[in-house]
Amino acid sequence: MKTWRINPGNWPLSVKVPLLVALMMVAVATVISQAVLARISESQEKNLTRLAGAYLDGISTAVAPHLPTQDIWETYDALDRARSGYEGLKARYTIVTLPNGRILAASEPARFPINSLVPAALRDRFTSGGNMTIHESAKVAWVRRDLTSDNFTLGHIYAEIDLGELIRERREVLFALIAANSFLTLLLAAVGYMVVRHMLQPVSVLTRHVEQIRSGETKRIPGSEIERQSLEFAGLFRRFNAMADALDERRILTRRLADEEKLALLGKLASGMAHEVNNPLGGMMNAVDTLRRHGDKPEVRETSLGLLERGLIGIRNVVRATLVTYKGGDEPGMLSRKDLEDLQFLVHHETVRRLLRLDWVNQLPDEVPVDGASVRQATLNLLLNACTASPVNGTVSLDARIADGKLVVTIADSGPGLPESVAALMHDATWETLPPSGSTGLGTWTAARLVLRLNGHFDIATSPTEGTTIRLFIPVGEREEKLDAVA
Repeated sequence: MKTWRINPGNWPLSVKVPLLVALMMVAVATVISQAVLARISESQEKNLTRLAGAYLDGISTAVAPHLPTQDIWETYDALDRARSGYEGLKARYTIVTLPNGRILAASEPARFPINSLVPAALRDRFTSGGNMTIHESAKVAWVRRDLTSDNFTLGHIYAEIDLGELIRERREVLFALIAANSFLTLLLAAVGYMVVRHMLQPVSVLTRHVEQIRSGETKRIPGSEIERQSLEFAGLFRRFNAMADALDERRILTRRLADEEKLALLGKLASGMAHEVNNPLGGMMNAVDTLRRHGDKPEVRETSLGLLERGLIGIRNVVRATLVTYKGGDEPGMLSRKDLEDLQFLVHHETVRRLLRLDWVNQLPDEVPVDGASVRQATLNLLLNACTASPVNGTVSLDARIADGKLVVTIADSGPGLPESVAALMHDATWETLPPSGSTGLGTWTAARLVLRLNGHFDIATSPTEGTTIRLFIPVGEREEKLDAVA
């Protein structure tokens, strides 16, 4: 289940606005319905009071002359005629009593016998002093009228009135209000949904293009799409297109810088490899010449062949180390102990040229589950930088081992130290903070990219007098996909 269905704060506007409109309509409809029903109830009660008053007035006029004589038949005849004489008022029964509370006549004699007392339940409904009591749930009302003449009480009239018709009319009005308000609520919610969706359509376009950027594809918003938008969104779309153009230019520039960095490093290594290959060639040519002249002597032949073999082995080691480092592959391979040992041949030219001492400690096992090519490349870049930074007759050292589940490679030099900005950048390097390659120096940017890709980090100690020590910490067992462009 999506989180926006659980948390209303995360719901899209196309849902929240129509829902808000619907809730407001429900609130308004409730208030209006209450007001209408209250007004109808008040109007019906007034009409009922008038009709009941007219009904009782008619009966009072008809039965008053017969009360002093207690004429039962004339009183009953008056009640019987009153049943059909009042439209809009349906009396269930009517009772005429004497001053002592005994019944003189009733419209339902079987239910209310002559000379019996008025039921206590009926009398109790008027204990508060009023002349009308309404019971809506029972759909009935009770009314009473005192009959007097010259301040002398002649009797009382009680009547029960059926309110079923009035309640039915009130319910019909209520149902009509509910139906009308429901229709208007749904209509306005649907209209609100369509309007908000139309208003948010530019946001959907912008979101789609931003998602394309996240997936690595940059597309400009077409001009025809911009022309259809309002001024605000049209301006926003133009700014997005400007950003997309700048992003494309940056990507092109980054790839170009990476290619140039790669070519520069390859050129430097090719020069070193050529030097390492060329060094033994002179001695090998001398050995060939010696064999040509004195090859018949066993001791000369053995000495010359040994010299040729050692020279060829040295050339093979340099070529093989360079080939393994840069031939790459579709899948990252394991890092072996020999992978780092071969790097000595690749930096040999620099150490000899600058008369450097190379301290080498490699305590790695035969295989380490990390991307071997990336570790070799990052280590080689830092070793070459260390050789370049160290003064003549200086010292460069490498220490590689496994500690606390991480591959730890320590490279130290005796140079003047890293610039503070470069040291801080490598120490806190992230994909967002890593600048273009040209601003950090040859090899440093590449090493930082490789270590970041391997989920590793740097620990750097640098001093103008004691040189620089860089430690690479790379989690063992986490092997990422290779980077497309590495130097």
